[in-house]
Amino acid sequence: MALQTESTGAPAGDAETGGIDYEIIELLFFAYRDFTSDPDAILERSGFGRAHHRVLHFVDREPGMTVADLLDTLKITKQSLARVLKQLIDNDYIHQVAGPEDRRQRKLYTTKSGRQLARALAEPQSRRIAEALAKAGPDARETIARFLEAMRNAEDAA
Repeated sequence: MALQTESTGAPAGDAETGGIDYEIIELLFFAYRDFTSDPDAILERSGFGRAHHRVLHFVDREPGMTVADLLDTLKITKQSLARVLKQLIDNDYIHQVAGPEDRRQRKLYTTKSGRQLARALAEPQSRRIAEALAKAGPDARETIARFLEAMRNAEDAA
């Protein structure tokens, strides 16, 4: 079902909207809302939010990543990361180790409870993706992956 613009009732993306594809914009808003809803509920029980989820996800996916690498991946300030990282370390979800060559360098690892939480957050998202892909058809995964990759800023996609 095509979404319609509120002001004109015209189909999304037509000439009256100036070529803006409101339908896809709105579908992305709704998909993101629903994609994050299950992890949000899990995080809320620990007093955490989406920033904690992102940090935990990337540290779990790339054990030993440095704080500098994490800052670059997330595109956030040191101050923003410091607060979130401290909470995850204090609650025993992430462990940091000084770098072997440069003791000022901090390498990050998830702890056992951090890995468990990262998995608990990823499982409902993975189920949601699998269900959507099953409905989208046999070749959908590659097309959707290309689409999402194309949506990234060029400097982030490299």
